[in-house]
Amino acid sequence: MEIKTERDGDHLTVALVGKLDAVTAIDLDKFMAKELEGVKNLTIDLKDLSYIASAGLRILLKTQKRMNNQGFMFVKNIQREVRTVMDMTGFSRLLTLEEDERKAFSVSF
Repeated sequence: MEIKTERDGDHLTVALVGKLDAVTAIDLDKFMAKELEGVKNLTIDLKDLSYIASAGLRILLKTQKRMNNQGFMFVKNIQREVRTVMDMTGFSRLLTLEEDERKAFSVSF
């Protein structure tokens, strides 16, 4: 898995490329522990993530909990296969997903 980042002030975008499995989840956990200092808004882009294992879901949840205390996090561009895993495991209800963020800020007339 490859981790790509883009920082703009206190906003960090992290794009994950490849597969987030038990081995690469360790790398992501170390990365997040180091890089989230001072981040108020975190975007996780999964456009190029083709697979996620339970270890990867655990790191996303751990990161969500940390960001709930220091700012805001949302996950966007979720591939169908990854979204299916999130839905089946209930993680889609635990993480703030892109469409959830849009709903939170939408106004109906």
